[in-house]
Amino acid sequence: MKKLLLSMSLLASSMAFAADELHLYNWNNYLTEATAKRFEQSCKCKLVQDYYGDNEEMLAKLAAGAKGYDIVVPTGFAVQTLIGQKGAAPLDKAQLSNLKNINPGYMGGFFDKANTYSVPYAFTTTVLGYNETQLQKAGVLDKANSWALIFDPAVVSKIKGKVTVLDSQRELMAAALMYLGYPANETDPAKWKQAQQVILKAKPYWAAFNNQSYIKELTVGNAWVSLGYSNDLFQAQQDALKAKRPFKLNFSLQQEGNTLSMDNLVILKDAPRKDLAHKFINFMLDGKNAAELTNEVGAGNPNQAAMPNVKPEITKLSAIFPSKEALPKLQQLQDLNGKQRRELNKLWSEIKLK
Repeated sequence: MKKLLLSMSLLASSMAFAADELHLYNWNNYLTEATAKRFEQSCKCKLVQDYYGDNEEMLAKLAAGAKGYDIVVPTGFAVQTLIGQKGAAPLDKAQLSNLKNINPGYMGGFFDKANTYSVPYAFTTTVLGYNETQLQKAGVLDKANSWALIFDPAVVSKIKGKVTVLDSQRELMAAALMYLGYPANETDPAKWKQAQQVILKAKPYWAAFNNQSYIKELTVGNAWVSLGYSNDLFQAQQDALKAKRPFKLNFSLQQEGNTLSMDNLVILKDAPRKDLAHKFINFMLDGKNAAELTNEVGAGNPNQAAMPNVKPEITKLSAIFPSKEALPKLQQLQDLNGKQRRELNKLWSEIKLK
């Protein structure tokens, strides 16, 4: 009888664990495996992750009726969209004792001024990663600090077929706008058209629009330049060093300006496990857990309790922790209204089809 009771107890425990699942819809490469396992141990639950490569992809999937996700990690303008669509759940801050660890300077963003729905998680810059060795041979290494490296036909033609760009209408259009000297959040249709033409003239020299595998393409040397997120490019650099590749990878801000993405933890309104979602947020607000995100993933960190545990060499990388001199040229993308979205979608469709 005791053995039977023990077996039943183990079975019940197993079933409870299976039921206690937190579903996180996250960016790829934005949570370490070690951190995920520690969270599972702390909450006696299972963390199930699904991944997206672009805010628009995540928003479109949710708008199409995707269910079962508890937490998403949207950039500022996408937080605006979720709030506007009434897709975000108000946070119960009484369950977030570690919220005090966030640097006050990162609270109260334009997208959620009272942080009613969102908690700052990490920030990245959208920059160019590049193979210094190959660019030196091609005679264009001096252009690595400019968007001209991917947009100027006279420059990019020298590395034809070795360039990838993000498959993201907002990020790519923003880069083209900044290359032209306009703000990243410019919405004048005439200036959008100019940016579209810049992209179309450069597109024949690119290898691909790539959100998913550009880390690997850079690491193995197939791509020499990639428009990407600073944490991904940090990972590519570290992977190349570990593999002892016969070339040097680097990544840096561009002189015309860059976008900065403040990514946030948001609990969805229809989340099945809001209780576990709050536990996960509070867990990630712990200083040591937050520091691991920077040390292993290369993301900038809004958590002041994390900074004593962050590797000093990472804090010196301006694309991850921008200097005071660089900050004025960094811009956060803001949400668009319906008319603007339709216009941008039209321009984007033309870019992809031509």
